[in-house]
Amino acid sequence: MNTPSLSDVVVDTWVQGGPVNPPELIGSVVLIEVFQVNCPGCFLYSLPKSIELFERYHQQGLIVIGLATAFEDYDKNTLENLQKLIATGEVVGETLKALARYNVLSHGKLPWKIPYAVGMDRVTTETEPVTDERIRNYANTFLPDFENLGEAQQQSVLQQIKHYLTQKAMKAETFERFALQGTPSCILFDRKGQLKDVSFGQIDYKQAMVEHFLAEK
Repeated sequence: MNTPSLSDVVVDTWVQGGPVNPPELIGSVVLIEVFQVNCPGCFLYSLPKSIELFERYHQQGLIVIGLATAFEDYDKNTLENLQKLIATGEVVGETLKALARYNVLSHGKLPWKIPYAVGMDRVTTETEPVTDERIRNYANTFLPDFENLGEAQQQSVLQQIKHYLTQKAMKAETFERFALQGTPSCILFDRKGQLKDVSFGQIDYKQAMVEHFLAEK
């Protein structure tokens, strides 16, 4: 599979600060912060960290773009809820429950704003049939050691993937092009526009990585 590039980051709708065209980003270090509106961890950890990085390094050449996606909870992870979030700070679903539990909210809304450009991934109805070939390709994409598993383990994994693909009603384009594992995720490009890192979860080396590529000329 070819290494994806900046042009593979697909924004269907810009909600704030766009449009941003990939060729215009060459010369800057680009961090794509991928989140879901209905993702508590995104709002508790990853988005605040990305805002901190943006505020600390944007004058040195860091561009941060927030990309909302949807690979589950399609009734919550919508463009409408993203627009509401950006306009008013209102959160929904599990995000609302978690932030309220941790006393993060102010008058029921986010106490901070996302300061960088934010857009919505292109999410379309899934039409591809769930074939054995597609299930095995999915396994090999997300589990590099899949073929080394025992037969029983392989069959268990394939059954789980079949169940997931069968109930997956929608397809998020950027999410799938970069083979993301979930949210929060971040995608990092250097000043030449070359893909340098794709990470899932709350990663502790994000700042060091940004500093490293900002130092490169």
